[in-house]
Amino acid sequence: MNVIIAAKFLRAPKKLAFDQPKVAGIALGAIALVLATAFGLGYLARGANGAALQEIARMQSQLDAQALELTQAREEAQREVNAIAARVGELQAQANRLNALGDRLTRVGKLKDGEFNFGELPGQGGGEAAGDVASGDLLASLDQLQAQFDHSGRQLNVLEALLFDQDLDAKRTPAGMPAPGYIVSGYGNRNDPFGRGRAHHMGIDIDANSGDPITSAADGVVSYSGWRNGYGNTIEIDHGNGFKTLYAHNAANLVKAGDVVRAGQLIGKVGSTGRSTGSHLHFEIMLDGRQVNPRQYLDKVRG
Repeated sequence: MNVIIAAKFLRAPKKLAFDQPKVAGIALGAIALVLATAFGLGYLARGANGAALQEIARMQSQLDAQALELTQAREEAQREVNAIAARVGELQAQANRLNALGDRLTRVGKLKDGEFNFGELPGQGGGEAAGDVASGDLLASLDQLQAQFDHSGRQLNVLEALLFDQDLDAKRTPAGMPAPGYIVSGYGNRNDPFGRGRAHHMGIDIDANSGDPITSAADGVVSYSGWRNGYGNTIEIDHGNGFKTLYAHNAANLVKAGDVVRAGQLIGKVGSTGRSTGSHLHFEIMLDGRQVNPRQYLDKVRG
């Protein structure tokens, strides 16, 4: 508006400028003042806008930095969650393995049903107050649990090996009657059945019908199957733990040397071959190369 007024003064009749020189000077001064004021206001406006833009840029930079920190925090948290999930999966697999091992040990050790129940969690309790768990503490707890699982696994493996060896020894130890019937002649000195005085009987004689089954007294490997003077058809089994058993006077041998046999497996038929007065099974047990009385093993019941 001041510029317009000043312009009007400039366009006024020359006689006004001629007649009033002071007025012209005042008009020129007003024009200069208006121009200076307009220039100053524009400068100030530009200065204010620049400061505002700088402040906006600074705030935007802060927001960008915070967004980056938030993204990094989320990624770090997700990595921790993934790590925990992986550890939990590993521990679950190991727990399943230990449970299966515990079940096997329960069966091998012949523990009572329900004495160790690996399908249910043991009871726990307590009245203490609980709080949040820090991720670092949780990972440390998982590491401790892993170490406990490893230690328990090693102990259970050793125990399983011991029980397995005991189970093998039990299965390789003669037990029970190798043929149906009853003992008619015991171990030791006896009257000779052929009337030739007294003699040392190396085993026992079990009265049985011809063709009755002869079964292995324990797990082992057949070391001999064939004819032996005085014994007729004979089977000898090496049980690998110092024990050997012998079955003689058989009507038939159903195994051959080198065969692996199990306790209770059919190996022959009762007969009266060799030096014999009738159908029966002559049974001997040797331990570390010496004859022993089979009677103490016949009364054992295999588990």
